[in-house]
Amino acid sequence: MKTLSYPFDSSYILKKKRSIKKELLASGTGRIKKKIAVLGGSTTNEIVNILELFLLDQGIEPEFYQSEYAQFWQDAVFGNEELSSFAPDIVYVHTTSRNLSLYEFNMSASEEQINEMLENQYRHFEEVWTNVKEKFGCPVIQNNFELPFYRILGNKDASDIHGKISFIRRLNEKFAEYARKNENFYINDINFISSCYGLEKWHDTSAWYMYKYAMNTQAIPEFAYNLSNIIKSVFGKNRKMLMLDLDNTLWGGVVGDLGQQGIEIGHETGMAEGYTEFQRYVKAHKQLGVLLSVNSKNDYENAIDGLKHPDTVLTPDDFVVIKANWDNKDRNTEAIAEEISILPDSFVFVDDNPAERNIVSEQISGIAVPEVNNVEDYIKTIDRNGYFELTSYTADDIKRNEMYRANIQRAGAEKKFSDYGEYLKSLEMEAYIDKFDDVALARITQLTNKSNQFNLTTKRYTLNEMEDVFADDQYIKIYGRLADKFGDNGIVSVVIGRKEGNELNIDLWLMSCRVLKREMEYAMLDRLVEICRKNGISVINGFYYKTAKNAMVKDLFTDFGFEKTSENENGDRTFRMNIDGYENKNKSIKVKDNGGY
Repeated sequence: MKTLSYPFDSSYILKKKRSIKKELLASGTGRIKKKIAVLGGSTTNEIVNILELFLLDQGIEPEFYQSEYAQFWQDAVFGNEELSSFAPDIVYVHTTSRNLSLYEFNMSASEEQINEMLENQYRHFEEVWTNVKEKFGCPVIQNNFELPFYRILGNKDASDIHGKISFIRRLNEKFAEYARKNENFYINDINFISSCYGLEKWHDTSAWYMYKYAMNTQAIPEFAYNLSNIIKSVFGKNRKMLMLDLDNTLWGGVVGDLGQQGIEIGHETGMAEGYTEFQRYVKAHKQLGVLLSVNSKNDYENAIDGLKHPDTVLTPDDFVVIKANWDNKDRNTEAIAEEISILPDSFVFVDDNPAERNIVSEQISGIAVPEVNNVEDYIKTIDRNGYFELTSYTADDIKRNEMYRANIQRAGAEKKFSDYGEYLKSLEMEAYIDKFDDVALARITQLTNKSNQFNLTTKRYTLNEMEDVFADDQYIKIYGRLADKFGDNGIVSVVIGRKEGNELNIDLWLMSCRVLKREMEYAMLDRLVEICRKNGISVINGFYYKTAKNAMVKDLFTDFGFEKTSENENGDRTFRMNIDGYENKNKSIKVKDNGGY
């Protein structure tokens, strides 16, 4: 919904929140349901109301628990029956600098006393996080602290150990250090958001004195949006592809009219500087695993010429796909999605032309199309929308663009073969399939929250939940990597099954769409059957839960040789296979393991 995309009208959202919610719920959009506990150090009602809108728009239907006013520490440390029965999927601790109860301005205090005060204040919050983790084992989001709107020591407040600004900055760094060392703990950076908003506007003292809101109520949408981006990232709702126009988007001017030397990029003019910084911003996202593509109305040769400008930051090799032609951009979008096997609703389309933006947003369901008009605002608009909010990061992310480019090479090689089996053999594929290990766990968790099309149950896991599965001997859990002569695809498949006597119930079966039709699913099945036999299991039960995106796997278990045992009115199905007499189905992949099972 454009109303809820940055830049948005905060006053309109606050005024129309009920009608916006009604429209979102009536849209028929498929959403995952999550329970969010909000432990507040100040009033949180309106924050929760607006947060709900953003989460609904991002594909999450939230249910909330709110602590009583200023009871965040008591709820976390001592608990209560209501919170325990709520069983949150994520806990958000809403505290601000108003909640720094252990800081007291005292110019006669020694450095040792100030440090003790700082450590005690930090331990006060760490006790909250530790108790939440022990009780609920779920992700925790904690605000850091905004700076105060006054400085008792003037400019020296930032450097003198007695200053509150100095105290807050040191405390924020201790929070950041905890986040670096503890997975599933995330900082909601209100220090940054309040600075962007303006500290004097942020600190609305009347809102605090009268209603105990620790910020200007008009700032709540910006605050809630920033928070929602963390939550949707934790639950795998990030975008995957940044699709870019060229002329007046990646450089100034039209390369077809001006030629390579005539476009504005580099450092000669202020406009050229703007496009150069934007290209640097885009290229940095490639390291995060964001896929880059071009969708431009242009002659292909001119597009490549522009991307080879002596001062360009982005080159043709940075893009998974380059569509530079005179086709409609919505058709190019569909072609790019099909070529690399990801859904268009994972795309962010950046184009300076409002007519082109409108066509793509109207024709491509779910695609994000930010309102970008002047190069000076490109970075801010894309960045504040949080399309690619980072909450987890693995080694495979760095190589993702190269993995997809290699897939395109594979597709080109396939065209040279009339026999598909011969093509698969020509790839010289090797798979590593084995039980979960510590090194792979973060990527396995990430994959469970991203894969939608080849995912039979679409069950999502937090890292804590995956660690519980990892440690539980009642589960058989395997992951698979796939490599071939074109490169390493990384971890591409995960299977989790729960043992019940001599039967195994499949809780999760997923695979990355970039290795579709490569027999990896058969290699995983062969390995699973082998492990089941070692564990005295003779029957495997499979489940397909229908979603708007996973129709491609509705017949997977039938293809495997399972018998369908039931199907309900929603299209959900159950399957069963006795593995006695099962024969391996993978014919093209060489499989290796370290004997972990």
